Amino acid sequence: MPYTYIIRCADNTYYTGWTTDLETRLVAHNSGSGARYTRGRLPVELVYYEEYANESLARKREYAIKQLTRKVKEEMIQEFGAQTTTK
Repeated sequence: MPYTYIIRCADNTYYTGWTTDLETRLVAHNSGSGARYTRGRLPVELVYYEEYANESLARKREYAIKQLTRKVKEEMIQEFGAQTTTK
């Protein structure tokens, strides 16, 4: 299952990506073998994700999220956190 995700880096910046395996990708980021952007900003924490039916949709959503302002991303993350704590 493809996912689009946002991680919070140790310097409080956000990185958005897509993957077919969230757990493995998070481990890769935290081991320094993930994206170049996150390598110098460890550790990272998964703060948001969405599931998609195929890679194309996940990649399109990744691009769309990257165009959003930090404020909008933080609102998405906050709402996502509220949803996951009530489940």
